[in-house]
Amino acid sequence: MLNIIGAIGALIVSLLIGVAAIPMLRRLKFGQEIREEGPAWHAAKSGTPTMGGIIFIISIAVMLAVSVIIGTVHEFPLGNLIDLLLVFLLSLAFGVIGFIDDYIKVVKKRNLGLTAAQKFSLQFLVALIFAALVAVGSDTGTVISLPFTSLDIDLGWFYIPFVIFVMLATVNSVNLTDGLDGLATSITMVVAIFYLIMSDILSNQAMALFSAVLIGALLGFLFYNWKPAKVFMGDTGSLFLGGAVCGLAIMLRQPITLLIVGFVYVIETLSVIMQVTSYKLTGKRIFKMSPIHHHFEMCGWSEVKIVCVFTAVTAALCILMLYFK
Repeated sequence: MLNIIGAIGALIVSLLIGVAAIPMLRRLKFGQEIREEGPAWHAAKSGTPTMGGIIFIISIAVMLAVSVIIGTVHEFPLGNLIDLLLVFLLSLAFGVIGFIDDYIKVVKKRNLGLTAAQKFSLQFLVALIFAALVAVGSDTGTVISLPFTSLDIDLGWFYIPFVIFVMLATVNSVNLTDGLDGLATSITMVVAIFYLIMSDILSNQAMALFSAVLIGALLGFLFYNWKPAKVFMGDTGSLFLGGAVCGLAIMLRQPITLLIVGFVYVIETLSVIMQVTSYKLTGKRIFKMSPIHHHFEMCGWSEVKIVCVFTAVTAALCILMLYFK
């Protein structure tokens, strides 16, 4: 019941915040500058308000607080509240990095935002702190589960570098996925549904609540982010979402499942790596444009078709994971 309250509440709050936030972002001239490297027809999106991730971030914060209060008053089991706080603070920390990046791009008019070294250093620091806290101060400890088996492995001190790698890879992959109206929002919502079900299977009340609230907030945001998008989430939102799915996977001892349910995230990153490597070594491109969602655009697919197909693939992989669990 508490998960349903959290999800519906987050949906409503997200819709209400969007009504006020989008005009405010427009008045502040927080418009997205479209980079020349992208498809030419994306130029029409220039000026669309960005940094819209604050819509679902605030919604999640509000409903997590409300849900915890309701749970405390009515004695609903919430699991480990420390884990819930850790995952939210992790997501928020990555969101703050994204906000700084967006602020530099949009307000300071430096189109590349933070340098790669600055962004990586901040992300590494956040990942290191989180990994250490989980390893030392959480019930999760240094154990991970192997998908499609009943085996658990204690990684010991290797756990911290492993988690840091998973987090940095995932967060930046989600960031790359946010290139079409509704793409990152839709895919992450499906991934969150997967982790909600996994939380129920594993009887983890805290992660179930976080997943439910995340789903509701993203559904509300999708109302504004679906093509033609009235607002973009920006790095503020995409880095927050990357942290959120990482936090859920890690706290549930399921980080390896990100390779499967987050297949779209993975292939988006691999397409960029393959494109850059091929061009540097041979002078030829593998894809018409990378990340791969732009390749399909160049092949004539509409944005809506790409979003629907990529989301359907994600849903199918999530169902596959649950079936063989």
